Amino acid sequence: MNAIEKLRELFLTYLNDNHIDQSPVELYQPVNYIMELGGKRMRPIMLLMAYSLFKDDPERALPASYAIEMFHNFSLVHDDIMDEAPLRRGKPTVHNKFDANTGILSGDVMLILSYSSLMKTDTTKKDALVLLFNDIATKVCEGQQMDMNFETRVEVEIDEYIKMISYKTAALLAGGMKIGALIADAEEKDANLVFDFAWNIGIAFQLQDDILDTYGDPKKFGKKVGGDIVQNKKTYLVLKALELANEETATRLNGLMNTPTENENEKIETVKEIFNSLDIRREAEKLKKAYQVKAFDALDAVGVSEERKQGLVDIANQLMGREV
Repeated sequence: MNAIEKLRELFLTYLNDNHIDQSPVELYQPVNYIMELGGKRMRPIMLLMAYSLFKDDPERALPASYAIEMFHNFSLVHDDIMDEAPLRRGKPTVHNKFDANTGILSGDVMLILSYSSLMKTDTTKKDALVLLFNDIATKVCEGQQMDMNFETRVEVEIDEYIKMISYKTAALLAGGMKIGALIADAEEKDANLVFDFAWNIGIAFQLQDDILDTYGDPKKFGKKVGGDIVQNKKTYLVLKALELANEETATRLNGLMNTPTENENEKIETVKEIFNSLDIRREAEKLKKAYQVKAFDALDAVGVSEERKQGLVDIANQLMGREV
């Protein structure tokens, strides 16, 4: 078993040990449901890996890793309500399995539970952890609002999109890893470098997701390819195409991405043809690579041995190596 799998098992055991047996059961059953639904557990594992860069007892960071995973799942419960999503990880969403009011209230208590767990961490730096947690939690909410705003805006700039995915996807990953480093008593410089590593990997990860949504193998991607196009999402691929296209093609693409979808397959193929004509996949891969380089440059500068860094190198390569 490699270091990543050992930390995954450590976290899953802690998660199982913290199954909530409280009443009213109607409040806590949905919490257990979403927390035990599966997923990659990327955020808590990477927090534990950040701790392990500096110390050899990752058990000490388990309450914080649980807090990060609880907050992440809280955000998913509320996002799914806003998106009216029927499925999450192939199973009914909380509001679909129970009801919307239950989803809202259970999500609320998950937010509170995430702070309660963070405060169980054995550290003298709890004030710093809470301030950092507040900052990243706020950014996640801001990113969600930006994403919602973009749905109704005709024009979105690429810089705005990168900021949105930074807040919505990268912030929690980066903040969690910095929390792990702080619990391990890392020097401020190293804690900030760990944050920078995760921030840039988070952006690269979302860009990879954008690419997979259009060009992925649906059997390996785990969901229908072209979903972003069907939902008129202004991903990097769309925004870069609008930037590079001539006036006629840009008008055509804008029209496609700002009207309700009638024939899904036809729309997906038409938009992909425009992407291909502008070599958009290559442009997206190039930007993803640039953020990967920034991430690894930050990790290289962290003042610990290369052996300690290897687990983070491996998991970053796994995330970026998902098949298209």
